[in-house]
Amino acid sequence: MPVSKLDYRPCFLIPCYNHGGTVAAVIDSLADFDFPVFLVDDGSNKETKFALSEVAKRDNVSLITLPKNQGKGGAVMAGIRHAHWLGYSHVIQIDADGQHDINALPNLIEKSKNHPHHLISGQPVYDESVPKARLYGRYVTHVWVWIETLSLEIKDSMCGFRAYPVQAAIDVMNRNDIGSRMDFDTEIFVRMFWNGVQFKFINTRVIYPEDGISHFDSLWDNVKISWMHTRLFFGMLPRIPKLLTRRNNRSSEAHWSKRQERGTVLGIKVLMAIYKLLGRRVFRAILKLVMGYYHLTGKQAKTSSEQFLTQIKTFAEQQQLPVGKNLTSYNHLLSFGETMLDKLAAWRGDFNVDNLTVHGQEQLKPLIDQKRGVLLLGSHLGNIELCRALSRRHTHLKINALVFTEHAERFNAVMKAVNPKSELNLIQVSKIGPDTAIMLQQMIERGEWVVIVGDRTSTSVESRVVWADFLGKPAPFPQGPFMLASVLEAPVYLIFGLRDDQSKHPHFDVYFEHFSDGIQLPRATRQQSLQQVVQQYANRLQHYTMKAPLQWYNFFNFWELSKNHDEDKRQ
Repeated sequence: MPVSKLDYRPCFLIPCYNHGGTVAAVIDSLADFDFPVFLVDDGSNKETKFALSEVAKRDNVSLITLPKNQGKGGAVMAGIRHAHWLGYSHVIQIDADGQHDINALPNLIEKSKNHPHHLISGQPVYDESVPKARLYGRYVTHVWVWIETLSLEIKDSMCGFRAYPVQAAIDVMNRNDIGSRMDFDTEIFVRMFWNGVQFKFINTRVIYPEDGISHFDSLWDNVKISWMHTRLFFGMLPRIPKLLTRRNNRSSEAHWSKRQERGTVLGIKVLMAIYKLLGRRVFRAILKLVMGYYHLTGKQAKTSSEQFLTQIKTFAEQQQLPVGKNLTSYNHLLSFGETMLDKLAAWRGDFNVDNLTVHGQEQLKPLIDQKRGVLLLGSHLGNIELCRALSRRHTHLKINALVFTEHAERFNAVMKAVNPKSELNLIQVSKIGPDTAIMLQQMIERGEWVVIVGDRTSTSVESRVVWADFLGKPAPFPQGPFMLASVLEAPVYLIFGLRDDQSKHPHFDVYFEHFSDGIQLPRATRQQSLQQVVQQYANRLQHYTMKAPLQWYNFFNFWELSKNHDEDKRQ
């Protein structure tokens, strides 16, 4: 039966094999949670059996004894079956050696309770104690798991700090002969993924004590793990259509901010190294191959591109406007790749005055000379990173950009590593609230500039939108940026950075134009005034989109809300 929050009945499960010296301390650390504890003695030695029997005298601890050593996986499966027989809905697995930071346990439990159908797993954060061979070996397993699932969703499949939904685990265990030793953690993860189970991960600090006991047999366990990956790989092959359909369905139904990003900070560093070593020309040649592959495999992005380009062509025909002949989804994705290259160059500080033509310089200069703070409304059209070139041209100008994804802190670190003189600061926010407004107000009062995009719906409450005509069809625009502008009472300007694709050398047109001396939203006519302001923004976005349609980088259905917005309304 489906599990709800009201039916949430968890228990702890600790598999133990000859960890008699640490298991009591682990159980002591669980005292505050008031959940029953199932200890599984996996054929331990006499000393450990004695230690376990002493611990089992506690009121909330039960001991399950296996007559012979089954392996970690065998012990965990025995514990899960026992919990299922007793009617528990969730098993929280913790290793007996004390490696896992129990401070992460409240977060694990909370996520499991709020997402009862998900498998919640720790994602290890290691210190210097981790054996390097073990660390590098995990990355090999990560790659295999990504291949076996055709997905990057499983961030770590080997951590023994988990909350299993019991029924989902039992379903997989009953249908499959799962490895019972060190291969268990990864195999059950992959097979539960195949069975439709979803996952969430929490950061968990992991320590390797100097006197720690490891039961990993470098020969036979590696043989078993290799055989497991072989079986999973061939098991994946007939599931390819189902896995691809699942990935595309999840991607198309999710809000734009929830879609899994295909790039990582490590990937950015690799791209940066290629660009630095081989130069722009070689990078572009590699880029064409990469984007060709992405065009073949990235169904969601390709579909969204084709949808957008069809709308552009229809609108141009209706308005009798000229439109380029190269408007294909491949060229659209290639243009996105070119802009990623431009971002790398901007982060390195490669662009200077010769690479830019600033339109609206006469409006820009007085603001900078007066050290006046302003709010810049940008978009995902073109390259907003060109703000960086403005900050280098005017050394005392600091620009802060609001972003609504979880990667801001890491991207800031990358940009500082690439160029320590970077003056574009990314600020990650999940929603625009009073705290955000106060912080931004202080920045503007200091004469800093704040950049926020106005073309993507809220990450927290998607249904808070204003519908405005865009390219001949109503589209949802977020209320937040415009409401924020009215609160800040700051002058508002628009900024668009478009690449000149006709130029042989990198060249960009930066359009800087006045939008409002201060957006006013009187209480009596707030909705009407908001509608007018958003439509004004949509009109200017439409104008610049028609200048460079291939530089439009909203790869989702821009004219519809995701399927999650009805839930936002109910909440």
